[in-house]
Formats: sequence, C-alpha cells, structure tokens
Amino acid sequence: MPAPRAVMGRTRAGLLRGAADAFAATGVRATTMQAVAAAAGVAKGTLYNHFRTKDDVVRALLSAELRRLTEAATGRPPVEALVLLADEVADHPVLRTMAVTDPADLVALLGAGPERWAEVGAALAEVLQTDADGAGTTGRWLLGLVLQPADPPARRRQARRLAAVLPPPG
Repeated sequence: MPAPRAVMGRTRAGLLRGAADAFAATGVRATTMQAVAAAAGVAKGTLYNHFRTKDDVVRALLSAELRRLTEAATGRPPVEALVLLADEVADHPVLRTMAVTDPADLVALLGAGPERWAEVGAALAEVLQTDADGAGTTGRWLLGLVLQPADPPARRRQARRLAAVLPPPG
C-alpha cells in the first residue's frame, strides 16, 4: 500500500495537470474550480482538499512548471538549455491561451513579486551557468517570448546568440 504522502503527491500532480488542461482550454479567468476538478477527473471536494482558491492553483502550477523546466534544462550545455527554455515558454499552452483570453492577468503573473523573480533568476543562473546579470537578461528575454513568441527558427537563433554572450558565474 503506498504511503499517504505519495498518494497525496500523485493526487496533487493530477490536479495540476487537470488545471493546466483547463486553463489552456479556456484561460484562467474563465476556468472554474469545478472545471479544474472535472479536467483532473476528481470531485470538487478533492480539489478543495488541496487548494483553497483558484489563485492557489495558479501559484502551485507556476511553481510546478518552474521545477519541471529547471529539471528539463539542468545538465544540458547552456545553449541547449536556453533553446529548450525558449521553446517551452513560447509554446506553453496555458501562457498562449492567457495571452489571448487574459492578457492583463498574464502581465500581472509575469510581473510577479521580487521573491518569485529571485527564485527564477537563481534557477536560470544555475541552469545556464551564468551570473545574476546574465540570468536577469535571459529572464527578461524569455518573458518577451511569452508575449511575442517569434517563430521557432528565430527564437532558436536568438537563444544561441544570447547563450554565446552570457557571462560565467561570478
């Protein structure tokens, strides 16, 4: 029998996958907690056992996506990591939907507080083997791809150019 913590973790992961599917389909604002629960294949009560509000779901999904992207990019050469991150951010289904359905909410999400950007900057610095300034510049470029994704060949060229000029860590 799996440990209760493992079951809770799998349930939470399933809820976040359902949330991503629901948000990608209709945007964050138009998606209800009932729609998230339905997309995850659980009762609404199960969703509320893990998340009190839709904002809590969004924050948890953002954190999970940051972890996923960090893990996917870790261990790759900086240029490969940056190309992967650029493609993931530019083509992210939830971000693409939000750009159309919830642009003001997307801008607010991208302008998250300093503590979130410190976390993102630290992850970028580690993954890309660069200093804080290089991570900050890269983060701003990746944010730009959320709003204007560019075509894949262009963003990959840009990623390679940016990776070539990133300074080494400190």
